[in-house]
Amino acid sequence: MRFRPSDRSVRVPVGTTLLEAAHRAELPVARACGARGLCGRCGMRVLAGAAGLEPEGAIETRAKQRNRVDPAERLSCQVTPTGDVLVTARYW
Repeated sequence: MRFRPSDRSVRVPVGTTLLEAAHRAELPVARACGARGLCGRCGMRVLAGAAGLEPEGAIETRAKQRNRVDPAERLSCQVTPTGDVLVTARYW
């Protein structure tokens, strides 16, 4: 997984969320709910590799609506990529 604008990259095992990967890359990610998909603070924009992501689930959709998260962002605690992705966050 790759992160912009920091240009950091990490290799992670299958099943790792974007949130976990960002922490391994030593990037800060807000998460007031403890990564349970409730707060919407961990939103990230996928710049490349979106085809390797599962579709947005009901928990993520509800949290994004409730917390006014940009529909183009994904909640990193709810996304487990199956391939290489490039992401950014508004707070980096």
